[in-house]
Amino acid sequence: MQIIKAKTKKGTKNAVRKPVKRIPRKDIEADFDRIRKTLDEIALIQRETEEEMRSLRLVHKETEKTLNKAIGGLSNTVGSLIEHVMTPDLLRKFRQFGFTFDYVTTIKWADGEGNIYTEIDGFLENGEQAMVVEVKTTLRRNDVDDHLQRMERVRIYADNHGDRRKFLGAMAAAIIDRDTKTYALSKGFFVIEPSGEDVKVTKPDSEPKMW
Repeated sequence: MQIIKAKTKKGTKNAVRKPVKRIPRKDIEADFDRIRKTLDEIALIQRETEEEMRSLRLVHKETEKTLNKAIGGLSNTVGSLIEHVMTPDLLRKFRQFGFTFDYVTTIKWADGEGNIYTEIDGFLENGEQAMVVEVKTTLRRNDVDDHLQRMERVRIYADNHGDRRKFLGAMAAAIIDRDTKTYALSKGFFVIEPSGEDVKVTKPDSEPKMW
């Protein structure tokens, strides 16, 4: 009797099922504990952030109130300063320096085409002299330099229109530091500043500059 062996294809292997590695229950619980701890930490950070934001909003509101109050007070000071500059009382204050002005106004000079040539906040004048007053909230050195240029423009405009009067300059401000005040006075300007409920006028150390 002949025995015939069955042939098998090369490379064919029987499927081998690998055993699935099971994660111990205690490790799974440990992972969940870490996740819960992380979520708790995130929630805590979020609560702290929200609390900081509320605090910042409160600080912002308080700062805004303080700023508005300060601005309001400054606006009142500026308004009071302009009011004093534009009243006859300023005319009386300049009399102590030997100047007799008839009235004070605000003036705008324009060229022939209606463009503003120069604008004067306070203009004290008579038939022989005029005082050009520039009013600022805070007086700075560059404001003094700008007023020097303005005075040159005033002189040119006056000459072109047959106005032969002598022009003087003054700087008025609600806030003036010592150095800037000294600088303005050194340029021959009068300085006008708040003094209680009134204003005071300081004369230059040398003779006032005339244009």
